[in-house]
Amino acid sequence: MSMLKDPSRKYRAFPAIDLPDRSWPSKTITQAPIWLSSDLRDGNQSLIEPMDAAKKMRFFKTLVQVGVKEIEVGFPSASQTDFDFVRELIEGGHIPDDVCIQVLTQAREDLITRTFESLKGAKRAIVHYYNATAPSFRRIVFNQDQAGVVEIAVNAAQIIKRLAEANPDTAWRFEYSPEVFSSTETGFAVEVCNAVIGVFQPTPANKLILNLPATIEAATPNVYADQIEWFGRHISRRDSVLISLHTHNDRGTGVAASELGLMAGADRVEGCLFGNGERTGNVDLVNLALNLYTQGIHPGLDFSDIDAVRKVVEECNQIPVHPRHPYVGDLVHTAFSGSHQDAIRKGFAQQDPEGIWEVPYLPIDPADIGRSYEAVIRVNSQSGKGGISYLLEQEYGICLPRRMQIEFSQVVQKETDRLGLEMSAEQIYRLLEREYLQASAPYALKGHRLQEENATCAVDVEVLRDGESQHWRGIGKGPLEALVAGLPVAVEIMDYSEHAIGAGTNAQAAAYIELRVGGGRALHGVGIDENLTTASFRALFSALNRALLQAEAQAA
Repeated sequence: MSMLKDPSRKYRAFPAIDLPDRSWPSKTITQAPIWLSSDLRDGNQSLIEPMDAAKKMRFFKTLVQVGVKEIEVGFPSASQTDFDFVRELIEGGHIPDDVCIQVLTQAREDLITRTFESLKGAKRAIVHYYNATAPSFRRIVFNQDQAGVVEIAVNAAQIIKRLAEANPDTAWRFEYSPEVFSSTETGFAVEVCNAVIGVFQPTPANKLILNLPATIEAATPNVYADQIEWFGRHISRRDSVLISLHTHNDRGTGVAASELGLMAGADRVEGCLFGNGERTGNVDLVNLALNLYTQGIHPGLDFSDIDAVRKVVEECNQIPVHPRHPYVGDLVHTAFSGSHQDAIRKGFAQQDPEGIWEVPYLPIDPADIGRSYEAVIRVNSQSGKGGISYLLEQEYGICLPRRMQIEFSQVVQKETDRLGLEMSAEQIYRLLEREYLQASAPYALKGHRLQEENATCAVDVEVLRDGESQHWRGIGKGPLEALVAGLPVAVEIMDYSEHAIGAGTNAQAAAYIELRVGGGRALHGVGIDENLTTASFRALFSALNRALLQAEAQAA
């Protein structure tokens, strides 16, 4: 198979919406939407290895800390793991009073009943149900006509309403999704939703959520905006419903579709942090929220420490955030080009701390999200013999992690400025040794003992400080976790990587740790040893000492 010379034989353009007096193109977003995180449901079902209960709880608490007030926590009727997690949230008292959990169910009586069982005892909850409405799904998947689709939606609404009335101790809210809305005839989508409204009888004080998903992103974002505006004009009881967006990224324009959908009158956005989700993903809530922030609108979500949020998401999803991700990627606040660096440097020099942000090439002040701008010199193989990373890898077998490449380039920059010369591979390696491998103060690692039993590791390390010996002891699931537990200061490991140098009996292990002490700036450490555990311990002490010395210097 190959690409068709005439793709119109197989594919067709999405039909335009008849809306000649559309108003959204002249609108400006002036306030943040209601946010709903679907990370624990839509995002979780899209992982190769779904999160276990501990990861789901860690993710939930991160969402709460960020400020998300509506969180879809699972599909309890379809998964015992999800059912048990919902029960733990409720029975364990993990849900703050200002946070409302949401659960998803199909429009089937047995699944709806099971869903209500999972929510017993909840103070507040949103029951979200759906059925597909698009022509291809009606014909191919369900063999239903339009009347049959409406009947499914109405019958499920009646069951949900009855069960809610039988459990009055919970403050219930309801959400309906005409699945694949973006490919459904817009008039029919309104017909189905009006039928659902007729069952729930929402009021301005108790609104029904009508979620309009671009389940498959099939058109340009302006078409989705037209659909949203048309729907908002024709739906009954507009003052008693919340129009919610749930865009996917099949065409790579999920963020744009959500932004235009908000301009078209939507009230709410569902998505995932960093865009995880089925196929190409759900809309990226971080991207969307920080876009608002750069337009002078506080999104109502706090990403002041975006690296900490990214760390949780990467570890729970086991998917790395792309280095070019807007706002959050390793490289987005980094300039390699000399002309870019010059413009940014001049921008920082002239920037009024109390004025409007006007630094060239940087749409956001990295400090607002806990990041920093870095100017990087010669860090790739395209820089010829001056490439720092290239030279270290070619000459010494050392492969620095990306964020450490950026950090170490600053060290090299200062040295080349001091010397006024380009550095050789040997000089760069000696600088790496001095800055990282020999960072042995205030704490010098003298030795360690490990005991492992029943998946638990106990470590006893001997440390020298000012010539005096100290012993630190810790217990954890692995050697590094045990060592961190025994440290006299609070640290957070942001990243860890390792690789072999050489092969055979002469092979050594190189370990790299990115670490924060007491919530300060993350710094790297490097350890090299024949033993991998020893190398990782040396890397931790390298980072710890560098962080402590830097904090001491800043305090002075």
